[in-house]
Amino acid sequence: MSASRPLRVAVVGSGPAAFYAAGHLLVGDDPPAAVDMIERLPTPWGLVRLGVAPDHPKLKEVSRAYEKIAQRPGFRFLGNVEVGKVVEHDELMRLYDAVVYAVGAQTDRQLGIPGEDLPGSWAATELVAWYNGHPDYQHLSFDLSGERAVVIGNGNVALDVARMLALTREELEPTDTTDPAIEAIAESGIREIVVLGRRGPVQAAWTPTELHEMGELAGADILVDPVDLELDSASEAELAAASNIVQRNVEILRDFAAREPAGKWRAVRLRFRASPVAMFGEEKVESVEIVRNRLEVDSAGRVRAMPTDEREVIPCGIVFRSVGYHGVPLPGVPFDEAMGTMPNASGRVLDASGAPIPGLYAAGWIKRGPTGVIGTNKKDATETVERLLEDARAGVLPTADSGRIEDLLAERGIQLVMYPGWEAIDALERARGEKLGRPRVKLRTWDELLKVARG
Repeated sequence: MSASRPLRVAVVGSGPAAFYAAGHLLVGDDPPAAVDMIERLPTPWGLVRLGVAPDHPKLKEVSRAYEKIAQRPGFRFLGNVEVGKVVEHDELMRLYDAVVYAVGAQTDRQLGIPGEDLPGSWAATELVAWYNGHPDYQHLSFDLSGERAVVIGNGNVALDVARMLALTREELEPTDTTDPAIEAIAESGIREIVVLGRRGPVQAAWTPTELHEMGELAGADILVDPVDLELDSASEAELAAASNIVQRNVEILRDFAAREPAGKWRAVRLRFRASPVAMFGEEKVESVEIVRNRLEVDSAGRVRAMPTDEREVIPCGIVFRSVGYHGVPLPGVPFDEAMGTMPNASGRVLDASGAPIPGLYAAGWIKRGPTGVIGTNKKDATETVERLLEDARAGVLPTADSGRIEDLLAERGIQLVMYPGWEAIDALERARGEKLGRPRVKLRTWDELLKVARG
């Protein structure tokens, strides 16, 4: 960096953390900055486009703030560029004064139980990416012909999957769910969706809004056994001291348990203190064995699930595992395999000795792990960028060479998707949706996306 040019920063990723980082860099002038947002896909917004449930359009409206950031002077979107494949980390470090990784947590955590790899056992993230139109997942085929699906997990993603599988055609058609997914879900043979949580109702990680929606499904009853809501002393104490969110969750569950089933076509059954220990089947998943848990308080005061001798086998045709996300390492970048994050101090990425690496930063899930909601990333990204700007003002950032990433990519034959290319994709999808009374009809394949971006 010199006084004659702005700070050159690469932000890798284009989800909420990436946009908030770019926005904070571009809003100030001490020092002034120019940001290249580098994204593997031809489309931005990360999980806002490809992770938020299609029947939650309000949550996707946050993209309007990202559109405003993209219009600021000094911002460039560089899509269809995979770091670690078409451009290396070391090359980015040479081309930019600073690099901020905001790549999220791109894979799912494993259960580590026998039978987990049987056909019909899926990561919830795969179903989510499929029905949201992620181009890497459109070849997948989910067998929804069985009468029972099992969803393992007690977070919002697990509820999203359960709710999406329970929606009627009339509920799906006004959304931006892909057409093949609408058809498959509407015509599926699933009659019951069982959601398993290893701990109790007090410890469930969902939010009241998500939970309340489960009781308003047009084509599915919500079923909760009152016995599952009987609290042990540890949970009683935790509930008494809990936030309004947790207390509201328990109130909603008690309301569900008191309801009489209306006899709808499908049912969503919420179960607690149940952990999967094995999956069985000849050529595909046919059942899940669970163990009933008791809850105990450990030495740190946390309520933990401990297995009992009581076991049960639940017949099912398909399983979705939703027990958390995990980061993926990038060649040449420090990575903590146990945590699934880049080791860092307030966003400064650390080397093996624990010292900050000049010019290298992390934001979002790859920094802190897969916690929080969309808005959590704003504070997180701001913290990272403040450390970056401190380092710039202190003169400790390396100085980029005079090369340009677009020249490097052109030499390698990469079709770069700039922001106007994304705007062409966006406009076409919205126009297709408008004809049908939908927010958009997504382009679902790499070829379609790149063709429209090129045109």
